Amino acid sequence: MCPPLGRWAIGAPGRLPAHCLLVETPRSGLVLVDTALGLGDIADPRRLGPSRAMLGAVLDPAETALRQVEALGFSPSDVRHIVLTHLDLDHAGGVGDFPWADVHVLAAEHDAARARRTLAERSRYRPAHVDAVPEGRWRLHSTDGEAWMGLPAARELAGLEGFALVPLVGHTRGHAGVAVHSDRGWLLHVGDAVMHGDALLGRRIHPGLAAFQWASAVERCVARQTRDTIARWLAGPGASVRAFCAHDAGALAALQAEATATRQ
Repeated sequence: MCPPLGRWAIGAPGRLPAHCLLVETPRSGLVLVDTALGLGDIADPRRLGPSRAMLGAVLDPAETALRQVEALGFSPSDVRHIVLTHLDLDHAGGVGDFPWADVHVLAAEHDAARARRTLAERSRYRPAHVDAVPEGRWRLHSTDGEAWMGLPAARELAGLEGFALVPLVGHTRGHAGVAVHSDRGWLLHVGDAVMHGDALLGRRIHPGLAAFQWASAVERCVARQTRDTIARWLAGPGASVRAFCAHDAGALAALQAEATATRQ
């Protein structure tokens, strides 16, 4: 996404990626964490509603999750599960490209996307996205669960070993982090709970990005508390989890560099 005024509005490099994770599992096929925009949004940008101009989305089919899955040599039908941090259009726009996949999300988020109670929620949640998932494919999860790595109420996903939904509310009513376990430990995709990794290190982020983070939160005080909780947790003694921010342009490069160093 390339918002108007670019780096003046949100800081360098003037664009906001919508990072997704594609996880190859031993027993559950491929699992997508978020989908970003989909082929339907590119074919008919009106589906994105009034947010399209603000986001400045680059409508390139090659950037969709489905086309990137194919580019990696997989069949789209290999994607058996989609786990969503939340249902904002830039995170869930591609769910309709995988109608055979089970879609996991917190029940509170699904309810909010269906109800669209406020003007902001009518803009951020697009009916074309929510309606694209067959009713039998929704897997709705509650917020009760056991404490996980110092964070409350995590819920491991039945049938998906090594995945957990961690409620990180505030940005939306049912926003969650998605924890993924691999041979390098736990990676927590924090979605939009934190817009930039610098915020987790006690550094100031660009004022425009901070303003966007504040304005897009449905419960701003709760969102701030959530960010503070994540930052304290990551800075705590013995912390063994890495955080991954959906819109931090440097997050993917950092993981790629780490993976390269590990292989060497």
